[in-house]
Amino acid sequence: MSDSDSNDLPESSAQPETTEVERDEHGVPLNVPNAKRIKSFVVRKGRISPAHRELYAEHFAQKGLTLEGGKLDYAAVFGNDNPVVLEVGFGMGKSLVEMCQANLHLNYIGIEVHTPGVARLLRDAEEMGVENLRVYEFDAIEILAHCIPDDSLQTMQLFFPDPWHKARHNKRRILTLQFAETIRKKLKVGGTFHMATDWEHYAEQMLEVMESAPGYENIAGKGEYHPRPDFRPLTKFENRGEKLGHGVWDLIYKKVN
Repeated sequence: MSDSDSNDLPESSAQPETTEVERDEHGVPLNVPNAKRIKSFVVRKGRISPAHRELYAEHFAQKGLTLEGGKLDYAAVFGNDNPVVLEVGFGMGKSLVEMCQANLHLNYIGIEVHTPGVARLLRDAEEMGVENLRVYEFDAIEILAHCIPDDSLQTMQLFFPDPWHKARHNKRRILTLQFAETIRKKLKVGGTFHMATDWEHYAEQMLEVMESAPGYENIAGKGEYHPRPDFRPLTKFENRGEKLGHGVWDLIYKKVN
């Protein structure tokens, strides 16, 4: 997942840069180009066998989206006018696939920079017959700036982002006032921004940021966390954390203007 807390995002009408993404012989992105802004992610290396890379390329050709494709036309991408849910940083994608299966009336777009996670998501989606899903393997800040139309999303999901728990790394956390404003611009009026974290300090920061972000209303009430909704699947890390007595905090904010 990715963010910026140092540079302003381009206006939604700006054209994407012409920098090409480096890919292997199967069309799989090899890296995410570096930028000068502070990022919330580190591209982790992961092994994918040649056979799996070929399968990845086949699946990505069916459900993959690219920065070079520019601003999305959801009806053209999905073949329908169903509401769109965007998730940034889906990890290995298990919960995202589950949500796609449970909500056939919604279209889902996932953004992730970790190639093995994207490959796993696409494989699971293929095995489960999921059709209401598309995916980017790229920096979310760039995708938000150049590919996601303003006032178009029903829901934005940010589940268990990297907490960057060391104090000197807190500046890398994705949720900032600037990021909240970026998401507000992409949501429809009445659309929601749903966050979840298992780090209490990060939950407190999320609450502080969102309570001060203009144009939002806390669905649970001012200064309150939201009980975990049934529609958010439990992750294996969350299950493990609960067994160890760790807390999980959900926040859901509605765009009011």
